[in-house]
Amino acid sequence: MNVPQQKPRPAQPQQQKTDMFKQALALHEQGKLDEAALLYRQMLVINPKDARCWVNLGTLLRQKGQDEASVACTARALELSPGNASYLTNYGNCLMGLDRKDEALAAQEAAYKADPNSTLIRANLAIALREAGRSAEAIPHFDAVCKAKPNDPQPQWERAMSHLEIGNFKQGWEDFKVRWKLGQLKDRNYQAPLWQGENFEGKTIVVHEEQGFGDTILAARFVKKVKERGGRVILQCNPVLHRLFSQLEGVDRIVCFDTLDEPYDYFVPMMTLPGIFEADFTNLPAPSRLFAAPELPRAADHFVKISEGRLRVGIVWSGSTTFSRNNKRAVDASRFLRFANIPGVQLFSLQKGPCEKELAECGAQGLVYEIGPHVNDFADTAAVINQLDLVIMTDSSVAHLTGSLGRPVWNLLCYRPYWLYSPMREDCAWYPSMRYFRQPEPGDWDSVFDEAHAALEKLAAEKLKK
Repeated sequence: MNVPQQKPRPAQPQQQKTDMFKQALALHEQGKLDEAALLYRQMLVINPKDARCWVNLGTLLRQKGQDEASVACTARALELSPGNASYLTNYGNCLMGLDRKDEALAAQEAAYKADPNSTLIRANLAIALREAGRSAEAIPHFDAVCKAKPNDPQPQWERAMSHLEIGNFKQGWEDFKVRWKLGQLKDRNYQAPLWQGENFEGKTIVVHEEQGFGDTILAARFVKKVKERGGRVILQCNPVLHRLFSQLEGVDRIVCFDTLDEPYDYFVPMMTLPGIFEADFTNLPAPSRLFAAPELPRAADHFVKISEGRLRVGIVWSGSTTFSRNNKRAVDASRFLRFANIPGVQLFSLQKGPCEKELAECGAQGLVYEIGPHVNDFADTAAVINQLDLVIMTDSSVAHLTGSLGRPVWNLLCYRPYWLYSPMREDCAWYPSMRYFRQPEPGDWDSVFDEAHAALEKLAAEKLKK
């Protein structure tokens, strides 16, 4: 939670400097980052001891993803104004961008000690604790911030993530409802009441996709339980999921978002269902029964046939690039190429979207069979996965798909992954066929790939013996 510094110093000797700062601040707040950065830098040429400009420039650079420069700028501000609580908290935020969790937490603790009454600083401290893997310690701080700012949805959302990560599902699902107030999900304006679990016999409910494909596949397991409480169930989701869900238990009809042409009595977002059914580690339904295309796409079928006798391993290195934390969970495609060196292993790329091109960029075309360009929907991808021995990947929707199909999947996880992959468990309660490989420290992908490589060597050697 970075904010530009709002309180300028007392009047400057030259009115022009004050006007430039106000103009830069306004541009910064409007999101015109390049224009604001230009003014901040011009001011720093005139006066390199202006700490406000240094910290604001650092905050701006963090927004642009230029983390090394952001840390250097905020450090310069602290050099000029040691102990400044506002500068310390911004410095901590910038350090977190570089995965320097211990230093980031120390900065946030120092900021909180200097100004314990600031809800912004306390919220940043709570986030730093959670990023450091200390979610239980973060929750009391989130509680205090939520109490002080009851109309601010962000700290309640952060608290929801903390509760879910450590398995406090009851409170987690309750806080999870606030996601609709964050402004990141599309409000579909359904003309019916929100379903809250009541019986709806003789009536119709619309169950709708709301977030990414992975969450949709995850929550699909609860649709059968919805059906058990009532009448007609309409599932509304993206067309690329329609065939995959065509045999989903409890669904009477599947439609797109622009083709709902019949009356209904209730609606419910899919990720609301775990809370309605009070899901926890003791009562999770099994993954959904999904439909896989009866025939492989022609190119995929050819690749499968010519790799007979080898260990067929699917790979995915990036989720959606629009996801705010994708840079934490994704890696370069080149990291997976060491798996191709293992005798008896054949890699299949299941990557879809803009990151597909990375195979060519790292010289892996031909070495890795590209499946992504040949599949049209998730049912096609499911058909391919059913022909593979294993999928190794960084977290994305394909992990949910593979886990739902009951196929082996090795999920390579960043230090603080999605709440689903709770640090409270070594296994995945939601997907029994999933195995975790976790970062021991933020940003440490080397250890993750070393561990996965050793495990794959062993698996390939066992196959060659057969």
